[in-house]
Amino acid sequence: MNESTEVIQEILESIGLDKNYRTASLTLLETGESRYLRDLKLNFTSTLTSAHLTNKECALLGLATAANNNNVPLINFFTKYAKESEATDAEIGEAVGCASLLASNNIFYRFRHFTQKEKYTQIPARIRMQLMMKPVTGKEFFELASLAVSAINGCEMCVNAHEDSLIKLGTTEERIFDAVRIASLVTATGKVIF
Repeated sequence: MNESTEVIQEILESIGLDKNYRTASLTLLETGESRYLRDLKLNFTSTLTSAHLTNKECALLGLATAANNNNVPLINFFTKYAKESEATDAEIGEAVGCASLLASNNIFYRFRHFTQKEKYTQIPARIRMQLMMKPVTGKEFFELASLAVSAINGCEMCVNAHEDSLIKLGTTEERIFDAVRIASLVTATGKVIF
C-alpha cells in the first residue's frame, strides 16, 4: 500500500466512510500519488476546531456548507459532529434551512447586482425569509452562516451585507474569517469526496 492510499483511508475513516470508498477524483489523486492528499487531510481536520468558534459552530458551519453543496457524505459527517457537539435538532435543521434560503437569496440578489437596473430593486422580492427573523442559533451565528454560504455562492452584495451586519453586531473579523475559511475547506473536501 502506498502513502497516498494510506492518507485516503485516514481521511475516509475520519469522515465515517469505508476505506475502499472511492470517487473518480480520489482515484486520480491516489494513482498520481498526489502530495495534495496530505494537505486535504490537514485542511479538513482544521475545519473541526477554531480559536474563534465553538466546536458546535464549526460543525453547523460545516453542515450548512455541505448542504449548500449537496454533499451527502459530508452532510452525514457534520450532522453527527454537530450532535456530538451538543447541537439540537432545531439548530441542525436551521443550518440546512440557512443553506437553502441563502441559495435563493444569492441568486436573486446577484441578479439585481449584475443588472444594476433600478426597476429590479423596486419590485418586491417575494421570497419568504422568516427563518432569518428569530433564528434558534441566534442572530449573530445565523448571519455568520449566511455570510459563509454567500461567499461560497459568490454573491458580492450578500457577502457585504452580512459582513456589515456582523460587524455591527460586534463580531470580530477573526470570527468572520474563520467561518469563511471553514466553508472554503469543506467545499474543497467536497470536490473529491461526494
